[in-house]
Amino acid sequence: MPKTAPTGEPPDERIAPIDNLRGQALFGVLAVNLVTEFRVSIFQQFLPPSEPLSLLDRAAGVFVSQALELKAFALFSLLFGIGLAIQFERLSRGGQPFYWLARRLAVLLVFGLIHMLFIWNGDILAEYAVAGFLVLPFLRAPKWLLGAACAAALIVYVAAPLAHLIPWPDTATLQRHVADANRVYATGGFGEIWRFSLGELALLSSLHLFVFPRTVALFLLGVLIWRSGVLKDLSRFKPHLEIGAFVGIVFGAALTALPGAGGGIGTVVLALGYASAVLALTQFPKIGRALMVFAPIGKMAFTSYVMQSLVFGAIFFGWGLGLFGQLGAAQGLLIGVLVYVGQIVFSAWWLGRFGYGPLEWLWRTLMYGTKQPMRV
Repeated sequence: MPKTAPTGEPPDERIAPIDNLRGQALFGVLAVNLVTEFRVSIFQQFLPPSEPLSLLDRAAGVFVSQALELKAFALFSLLFGIGLAIQFERLSRGGQPFYWLARRLAVLLVFGLIHMLFIWNGDILAEYAVAGFLVLPFLRAPKWLLGAACAAALIVYVAAPLAHLIPWPDTATLQRHVADANRVYATGGFGEIWRFSLGELALLSSLHLFVFPRTVALFLLGVLIWRSGVLKDLSRFKPHLEIGAFVGIVFGAALTALPGAGGGIGTVVLALGYASAVLALTQFPKIGRALMVFAPIGKMAFTSYVMQSLVFGAIFFGWGLGLFGQLGAAQGLLIGVLVYVGQIVFSAWWLGRFGYGPLEWLWRTLMYGTKQPMRV
């Protein structure tokens, strides 16, 4: 083990447009998680509607499913891959980058398992940690190999062979499970909810297996994008970003309307279009300054993500307000917007006094094995 641990990047060395983009991606993740998982059972979307929806609820549902679902997670995964590449480059200056990144991912895996087992079973942190370990060997690979591995992972994703490793229940079984979820999550105490959520992990694992190859592919694509140099000189690549935004959004939206493999690839293309659009807009001075409101929550994305689980658990689960299954999609989305705005304000306040978010600080401290500076 190295005797001297390196330190994480100082707060003033972070790349603001990436934090900005991560903050906006986090809203998409929040909205999808809230509307499709915290508000109702995640498995309800695989059943036909039991009653007619209001116009507002239909509009909110269409917005989340068409504009955000899978796209927001794709963008978040892409940014995680970019973060891995940035960390690898910085840690390479001091030597042994693989060792320190392995420690970083191991700590994330522990956090993810705690989050999954004791707070909310919809966790993505553990999946990201496992995917990160698979991507580690490619961080020093040539660009052609990164591209080939990314393409291979995407092919596995659209072919979806991993999803069939765990049998998917029939409609009657899903209906019984959703009915049980509506009862337990809405009225159960912490212990009953905890036991039920652990029982759901077997079903949830098939969904994770389905999306896992795409997560790996996007991590690899994020590394490739960082290597390209675009993010190191956004002003120079502004015309390319504008073209990428137009092509990504137009063709991505068209592809997502297609069934099967086309739709799967479309979510990735659309996410790239979103990212290109936001990064291009940051190069316009007035718009860029306005968009900086998202940077603080992007810097504290880890803390904000876990905080959302705690807040939404208190709102929807029986040990809190018990609103599970009682609110429409529009009401749920409104709650999400209010929570997100509150997190933006809190993140700006916190980072005005401290260099890192609370969980970001703990993550760095455990990774490096030495207490990291906290105060600004």
